[in-house]
Amino acid sequence: MSKLPLWLPLAAVAVLCTACTTVQPPTTLEQVGEFKPGAGYPKGYLPMAELPDSLALLPAPPAAGSAAQASDDESYRALTALKSGPRGELAARDAELRFPAAASTFSCALGVDISEQATPHLHMLLRRMLMDTGVATYKAKNHYQRTRPFVVFKESTCFPKDDAKLVNDGSYPSGHSAIGWAWALALSEVAPDRSNALLQRGRAFSQSRAVCGAHWKSDVEAGRLMGSAVAASLHNSEVFRAQLARASQEVARARAQGVKPDEAACAAEKEALGATAPLAP
Repeated sequence: MSKLPLWLPLAAVAVLCTACTTVQPPTTLEQVGEFKPGAGYPKGYLPMAELPDSLALLPAPPAAGSAAQASDDESYRALTALKSGPRGELAARDAELRFPAAASTFSCALGVDISEQATPHLHMLLRRMLMDTGVATYKAKNHYQRTRPFVVFKESTCFPKDDAKLVNDGSYPSGHSAIGWAWALALSEVAPDRSNALLQRGRAFSQSRAVCGAHWKSDVEAGRLMGSAVAASLHNSEVFRAQLARASQEVARARAQGVKPDEAACAAEKEALGATAPLAP
């Protein structure tokens, strides 16, 4: 058998190797099992011991009075000024991590409607990645216990129903940002031809946390690093690799069947994102 060319995208390799494994990745919460009983979140792909160590990987957050903290302050003022407009509305939607609502986050960038019905393997891939990635941020979160910017500035976020919970949850690194970036990386493997749009949406999803005032700029940037670390580590899981391959097949099939996202919603998303394209982070 001839060797696969080195340039072949990982997703294409995964699709080619689907027949090489007998692993049948589950697509329902009942099959996967819950991370905690009654929480509604499935177990991740990796054991806790195999998750990247956020405390070892990340530098300490900016110190009070430092130039880095001044940059965080400046970014907070610039981005939260957009909270009352279309960008703020999108940021509020990005704050929702529960499924099925969260499933549509990347539908426009992917060009395919993501749902449990149309793309069950992709839907479960995103749900399980959420747990792996979110959990991986907590070693640093719990160690640093950084105060969130909306608390420092005595304001509210763009998703006020979460504010009481966030007050006591460490700000550094941003779990949402890690999750969004990990999703974007995995989706870029599922649909390499859409990688630019998917990575742009991943950046915007993480930036939404700063627009909401829920995280500092440096929290978001550290979150993306953790998202990259988790996305890389997940390839150690045979079940993840098998589900990634099937998700790629689903997307190709959905395209052929014309399973597209809502055009009006995608137009509104594009308009909202145009407001913050030049702004950091």
